[in-house]
Amino acid sequence: MKVLLIDDHPLVLNALTDIIHKLDPRVVVLTAEGAGQAFAHLSLDGGVNLVLLDPQLGRDDEGFTLLADLRQRHPELPVVVMAANDQLADMVRAVDLGAMAFVPKRTPIAELHAALALVLSGGVYIPQALLGLMQLQQAAGSGDGSEAPATPVLQPLGTGTVPPPQGTSVAEMPRLSMATLGLTPRQTDVLSLLLKGLPNKLIARELNVAVDTVKDHVAAVLRALGVSSRTQAVLVVSRMTQQPGQK
Repeated sequence: MKVLLIDDHPLVLNALTDIIHKLDPRVVVLTAEGAGQAFAHLSLDGGVNLVLLDPQLGRDDEGFTLLADLRQRHPELPVVVMAANDQLADMVRAVDLGAMAFVPKRTPIAELHAALALVLSGGVYIPQALLGLMQLQQAAGSGDGSEAPATPVLQPLGTGTVPPPQGTSVAEMPRLSMATLGLTPRQTDVLSLLLKGLPNKLIARELNVAVDTVKDHVAAVLRALGVSSRTQAVLVVSRMTQQPGQK
C-alpha cells in the first residue's frame, strides 16, 4: 500500500510518516511539498492508494486548488484533507471539491486511524463536532444577514423517519444504515461514485450509461437521503458510516 503526504512543512511530513508507519510499518509513504512533487509521484510511483493533503499549502488557496486538480486528474484516488484548523468553512469547501475526509491535525492517532480505514473502505469521514456545528449555524444564522451553509436532514423516503426538531444537532439525529434507504443496486453504485466526487459525465462513463440516466439516479439518491446537494449527501453518509462513539 502507498500513501502520498502533501504538506509544505518538513516537520509535519516527518511526523505524519512516523504516525503512519506506527499504524502499519508495511505502508510505503511518499512525501511532497507541493503540486509539482505530488503529480511527479503519481506519475512515476504508480499504485498510490491514498492522499493526505494539507489545504493550506503555500500562498492563497494553493492547497484547495491542488485538491480540485487531484480530483480532476485522478478521480478514483481518495483524498483526505488534514487541516491545521477545524474551520467549518474549510470543511464544507473540502467536501465540495471531493475530499473523502476532513481531519484536523490535532485529531488523536486512534481516531485518525479509524478515519483512514473508513476512507479506504469506501466511506467518508467528517468529525461529528463539525457536523453538529453546521446544524447549529443553520439554526442560529450567520449573524451578518446571510444564510449559513445548508445542513443535511436525515429524512429518507419510505422509512417513516420524522425530521428532527429545529436546532437538533447532526450528532443527535437517528443513525440510519444504508439498508434503510431502499436504493436500487444501480442507485447504490451511483451513490458510491458520487461520494468520490465524480461528476455526472464520469459516473456515466464508469457505469456505461447515459448522462441523463445518471442525473435521474442522482436525484433519486438525494431524495432518499433527504438532502438537496451532493455536499449534504456526503455529510449525511459520513454520519451513517461512522461507528457509534466516534466524535
